[in-house]
Amino acid sequence: MVLISSHKTWPFLSWAILVAQLLCMARCDVHFYDFILKETSVTKLCETKSIMTVNDSFPGPTIEVQKGDTVFVNVHNHGDYGVTLHWHGVKQPRNPWSDGPEFITQCVIGPETNFTYEVIFSDEEGTLWWHAHSDWTRATVHGAIVISREPGKSYPFPEPDDDKVIMIAAWYTGDLKELVDEAMKDGTDLPHSDGYAINGELGDFCTCSQETTHHWYVDYGKTYLLRIVNAVMNAELFFAIANHNLTVVGMDGGYVKPIATTYIMISPGQTMDVLLTANQPLGRYYIATRQYSSEDAEVTGFDHSIGSAILQYRGNYSLPSPPVFPNATLPLYLDFGAALRFTNQLRSLASEDHPVDVPGDVSTRMFITVSMGEIYCPNSSCTSVSGNKLGSSLNNVSWVNPSLDVLSAYYRNLSGSYTADFPDWPPSIYNFTGDDLPDSVDMTYQGTKVKVLNYNETVEIVFQGTNVLEGSVNHPMHLHGHSFYIVGIGHGNFDNETDPGTYNLADPPHVNTFGVPKNGWLAIRFTANNPGVWFRHCHLDRHMSWGMDTAFIVKDGGTPETSLRSPPAHMPPCMDMGSYDISMQTSSIDRVEMQQL
Repeated sequence: MVLISSHKTWPFLSWAILVAQLLCMARCDVHFYDFILKETSVTKLCETKSIMTVNDSFPGPTIEVQKGDTVFVNVHNHGDYGVTLHWHGVKQPRNPWSDGPEFITQCVIGPETNFTYEVIFSDEEGTLWWHAHSDWTRATVHGAIVISREPGKSYPFPEPDDDKVIMIAAWYTGDLKELVDEAMKDGTDLPHSDGYAINGELGDFCTCSQETTHHWYVDYGKTYLLRIVNAVMNAELFFAIANHNLTVVGMDGGYVKPIATTYIMISPGQTMDVLLTANQPLGRYYIATRQYSSEDAEVTGFDHSIGSAILQYRGNYSLPSPPVFPNATLPLYLDFGAALRFTNQLRSLASEDHPVDVPGDVSTRMFITVSMGEIYCPNSSCTSVSGNKLGSSLNNVSWVNPSLDVLSAYYRNLSGSYTADFPDWPPSIYNFTGDDLPDSVDMTYQGTKVKVLNYNETVEIVFQGTNVLEGSVNHPMHLHGHSFYIVGIGHGNFDNETDPGTYNLADPPHVNTFGVPKNGWLAIRFTANNPGVWFRHCHLDRHMSWGMDTAFIVKDGGTPETSLRSPPAHMPPCMDMGSYDISMQTSSIDRVEMQQL
């Protein structure tokens, strides 16, 4: 099915495909997908409602590529509202035009229009994922990306017999878009989920769900590579399989030193590659997940449901009833120690075939407070207890979306969309993790501030969690366009004199999403070698919606190979730009990347 929209993208698409094929000769393949976004009626938790889906499926289709391939995804929006898609963890060299976050690199694909993303893979290998990146649409619009190794290459672990994608998603009763819009208007708390789905099904421990529980059939003696994706909106999760050991071998599109474990803790946005050998007595075993809550123990208003699926051995035997549950291995909701013990084991492979390249000489240092807070609400228009809006911030700046996306404004040198003055330090220094903080630190201010980096700058960021409003939790921070090294992590306030001495520069994890611990700090390093505009945000959508976001602008490097590509011919228009925006889009058709040929 092809939707011919007012954008008339197909002539340009044909030319772009030709360019991609010429660039890919002898080293990569080009793949094509059509994604049809539409409302689909589903029934879960005893409620039938309409949700946005891709190709009528929840979760959406899996994209399968080899390392270094290019994918064209033509998105046809038959939904009722605008949407964008993001290719989470795909670095998109020089190509932020197809990265996807709304108001950062594009405006939405409007109803009854289409847009073709060019997704360029480079050094990623393993499991990543794609999802909507506008409002909270990603709750139901998401899917896995499986990136196979290059031909002739082997895994840095024993060859599995098969693999299995496990997508974990949050489920909400009611109309989620309406609930989010109302809460944002009133300045009150945003919705909490009502269940966790494994491959689209909530499982045996949720009402009206037992008949549809997802079953995974395995053969005794075989080893499987599980590709686990946390697509949940706002919760870190514990995950275990009854009576089966797990070996973590990959994370965020790269490999890690093997971790033998009985459970994992996975944050929203993260992916993990996990080996499982089916070596238990023939039977049925629960695959189970429950939320890890890093909030104060007195906060009990989170989703206590258990998401489940069933691992079932093939063979001729009497089925036990019910399946075995991982009572001894699935940690409880508030088990901070279990979460810490798991994450502290993560290390890069750091081998000859998979080396690390941690920046040694740092040219840019930033210290960024990651904080909850309040935003002043004029005229008593908010209904929260304090009379102000709930907010979140980085260095006390709460992000505000512009009307024209930052990338277009930067590329065309247009003023008024953003300011290039995101602060390297918080406005004041206090006991960030203290229990009795002054009221003066509660209020944050709104802005659209970005950080500008020169090409190849080496960057160190220390993220410092705070206990403002007694709201200290883990914050999984995600950076678009780059992966980063976790060189340090600790509890309490960062000590600039002693804590750098504890850094791991030998084999730190190399990831795109990682948690700033509750009442603690996280130190990361990366090289800004991907020109363009790249979003940085907390991957808890509650916090992102409240403003825990900003963006990096990485300047060109001075050669065509180190410079931002020209935009595709028909980016979705920003509706309030009027006739200027339309002329801007159509005039760019002659700026295809001819210099690359």
